[in-house]
Amino acid sequence: MSKDYAVDRASKPSGRFLGFPLEGFGLFTSLLLAASSGFFTFFLVTAVSIFALLVWNQMLHHTVNYADAYLFAGFPAAVVVWVVAIAVFGALWVRAKLHTK
Repeated sequence: MSKDYAVDRASKPSGRFLGFPLEGFGLFTSLLLAASSGFFTFFLVTAVSIFALLVWNQMLHHTVNYADAYLFAGFPAAVVVWVVAIAVFGALWVRAKLHTK
């Protein structure tokens, strides 16, 4: 590692969250991170709700349709995460654009 790199990095503090830098995202990267977080949430919430419905149906002798897990749990959770993620990553992108000028 060169000396110039260490000085440049030390003079420019950058925040990190779970290893991701909180600045310097481009537009495509911001949109990709927002979309992937929504898809991850959709599949995770759907899987958990399907297992919860499995337990509900088997132990309590109900007949709830498993497709309700997609409609009433997975999809709303994904929409909420998409809205929040687009707002957060969009704000980070705009802040990066304003600070570079």
